[in-house]
Amino acid sequence: MALEVLLMDAVPGLGIEGDVVRVADGYARNYLFPKGKASAVTEGKKRQIEKKRMERLELMRKEKTAAEELAKKFENISCTIAVKTAESGKMFGSVGSAQIIEKIAEHGIHLERNQIKLDGPFHELGVFDVPIDLHPEVKAIVKVWIVEE
Repeated sequence: MALEVLLMDAVPGLGIEGDVVRVADGYARNYLFPKGKASAVTEGKKRQIEKKRMERLELMRKEKTAAEELAKKFENISCTIAVKTAESGKMFGSVGSAQIIEKIAEHGIHLERNQIKLDGPFHELGVFDVPIDLHPEVKAIVKVWIVEE
C-alpha cells in the first residue's frame, strides 16, 4: 500500500524538501518517519518547509551553473598516463579512476572518485573517453591517453 508523505529533507532518488511523494507504507514507517526525513502531509507542515525548499532550489541552480562552467573546462583537457609494458606491448597492471583523478588534479580540477564513471579499469593502451558526473544534470567527458612509458 502506498502512502503520501511530505519530504522534510532531501532524499536521493526520491525528491527534495517540500516534495509530496508516494512511497511504500513500510518505507515511510520504518525509514523516513524515524529519521525525520518525511512527515504526514498537512498544510501547516507545507508552509513550514516552503522556505527551506526555496533555499534548496536556489542552491541547486548555483551548483548547476558552477558544474556547467566546469564542464566547459573539460573540453580543453586531455590526460596522458604513461604505464609500464612488456616487450609484447601488454600493460603491467591497469589504469583506474585514481590515476585519472590524479592527472586531472594537475590541471587544477579536483574530483571525487564517485564522479568518474568507469565500467572497470583500463587494461590496454589507447585513447578512451571517460564520462564524469559533475551534477545530476551536467555530464562531461575527458579524453584519456594511455601510452607506453
